[in-house]
Order: sequence, then C-alpha cells, then structure tokens
Amino acid sequence: MQAATSISSPVPVAWYPTLAVAMVAIGLIFTAFFFIYEATSSRRSRSFAKEITTAAIASVFLGFGSLFVLLASGVYV
Repeated sequence: MQAATSISSPVPVAWYPTLAVAMVAIGLIFTAFFFIYEATSSRRSRSFAKEITTAAIASVFLGFGSLFVLLASGVYV
C-alpha cells in the first residue's frame, strides 16, 4: 500500500497577503468602473454585454480576493 501524500496549496502561503491586496484592489477598480458606467451612460446607450462582463470580472476578483484575505488571516476555508 502506498503512503498517503499530504495536501498542499498550489499557491505558496507567503503570497496570500499580496494576492489578497492585489485581487481586492482589481475587483474594486472594476466595481468602480461598473458604477461610473451606470451613472454616466443613458439608458439607451448602455450595453448589456459590457455590464455583464464588467460585473463578472469584478465578482471573480472580489471573490478570490476575499478568499485570500481569509487565508492570509488564518481562516482556512
């Protein structure tokens, strides 16, 4: 029988704080871009595809950013 191998993170633990700050910052930038786009464009000139794309990118970055915030603070999820 083979010995069990330990599970390890594909990302080094030392990178968690850096990734957390970078991903949350990028997510907030895309969120701000989304809100500015919604506030400055008229209803007729808005593009649904642009809205969905911007919102999806912001959501992905903020989701992974919050995951790395939790990992960097010692909450292993």
